[in-house]
Amino acid sequence: MDRATFACSTAFFRDYNSSSQGAFCLPGGHVDFIEKVESFTYSDFFRDYLIPNHPCIFSAKFTEDWGSRRNWVTWDGKPNFDHLLQKFGEAIVPVAKCDVKEYNSNPKEQLPFKEYIKYWKEYIKNGYRSSRGCLYLKDWHLSRDFPEQDVYTTPVYFSSDWLNEYWDAIAVDDYRFVYMGPKGSWTPFHADVFRSYSWSANICGRKKWLLYPAGQEEYLKDRHGNLPFDVTAPSLQDRSVYPRYNQSQPPVEIVQEAGEIVFIPSGWHHQVYNLEDTISVNHNWVNGCNVAIMWCFLQDELAAVQREINEWKDPIDDWHLQCQLIMKSCTGIDYKEFYNFLKIIAENRISVLENGLDDEASAKNTPKAAISTLGMLHAVFDLKRTVKVLTSLSANEDFKKLDLTSLSPPPEALLHHLKAAIDTALL
Repeated sequence: MDRATFACSTAFFRDYNSSSQGAFCLPGGHVDFIEKVESFTYSDFFRDYLIPNHPCIFSAKFTEDWGSRRNWVTWDGKPNFDHLLQKFGEAIVPVAKCDVKEYNSNPKEQLPFKEYIKYWKEYIKNGYRSSRGCLYLKDWHLSRDFPEQDVYTTPVYFSSDWLNEYWDAIAVDDYRFVYMGPKGSWTPFHADVFRSYSWSANICGRKKWLLYPAGQEEYLKDRHGNLPFDVTAPSLQDRSVYPRYNQSQPPVEIVQEAGEIVFIPSGWHHQVYNLEDTISVNHNWVNGCNVAIMWCFLQDELAAVQREINEWKDPIDDWHLQCQLIMKSCTGIDYKEFYNFLKIIAENRISVLENGLDDEASAKNTPKAAISTLGMLHAVFDLKRTVKVLTSLSANEDFKKLDLTSLSPPPEALLHHLKAAIDTALL
């Protein structure tokens, strides 16, 4: 996307107030369907869906050139088990037991991929029944494990992806997943990691989504403040257990066909069913449009930890540090790592603004290449949003109680550098 095209969104960059993101009611539960690739720009997506936090569906035309759409699917639209076994047979994959509830999710085990495919084929042959129950291959980091495979290309609309940019940089993890499961497999009610956005593309098969706009989940909690495992369970009608259920809106329902991509807004809770034997690619991601939501989520998580162990505050000398450790064990990140997350994102954009992009970097699938593709105005927008959240983090009392001497550069110096880079870029 060129600079002129992206300029149409600068009014949103300049004037948008992040506090406007939140719960809203879609008229009649309507979700927009994006049909044509050639007539839908990144600016359209940014303006109409990212900023207002609205869901949408992309047609199968957006994925028709993917290698997985060509090779992982048989002529009649079923999973191509023979091809998958040839490519990934020896892999070890995470598999969830859909019939078992453990806390508020399904327990997982690690299985050889070839064993899972054998199970799946027998499950189909036996009329979708098995003594092992319904097993669902979930959260497989296939792209990380098999980077040489031609599986898919991330659409430009989802390319401003701070989560994967950061975790790739520190070479620890990623939030790119493949899901495979038989008809009847499902994912219980949840919101995505860090209240991130997500996109999910069906390689084959069909899914049914039940979506609740951010904030609606409050009406679905039981009298102890716990969210339901299954939002379709009859027990939610019991007002003595779920006293506010009748105040909730009906879920937004989507039936996703093969090849289509569903965009799930930040903080929207959802429950998902496979209506057929289905394979999908899923990413979680955060960017300048929802990083403030991520920061609010982390503050809420820390406050919950502090409430839980408040009685131990006086006996424990490093109580605040222990709270951070517990929060990280639950969410995957603490305040100091969140600072480093913001720093990496900011430094990548400053580098492009100050030094441009060399030919070697632009030819590769790198964060800096993605920044360049979206344009310098987008880099400035990202820096402005980073400054807002970093300013709030630096002023946070729980953050200031930590040992910050290991942070390089110090928060004040990083903020100064960010503001100077923004001023220079806007001259």
